[in-house]
Amino acid sequence: MELNEIEQRLNEALQLTEIKVSSEGTHYKIIAVGESFDGLSRVKRQQAIYAPLADKITDGTLHALTIKAFTPAEWQREKLFN
Repeated sequence: MELNEIEQRLNEALQLTEIKVSSEGTHYKIIAVGESFDGLSRVKRQQAIYAPLADKITDGTLHALTIKAFTPAEWQREKLFN
């Protein structure tokens, strides 16, 4: 699956302010930033990311995902400390 296709699916579903997708084989790393994560638990944030990609996860196209989801304020703090 192309990285830009993953980004497009997530942007359409979640209206993200920033998204970064990288891959090594079938393992994908997603960093997503958006207001839609405000007030959601870590599990709910991951579920929000999984939902638009469910068909590709089910068919094995996306074998493994590492997800980090932030609100814009959380992302600013994260960038300061990393």
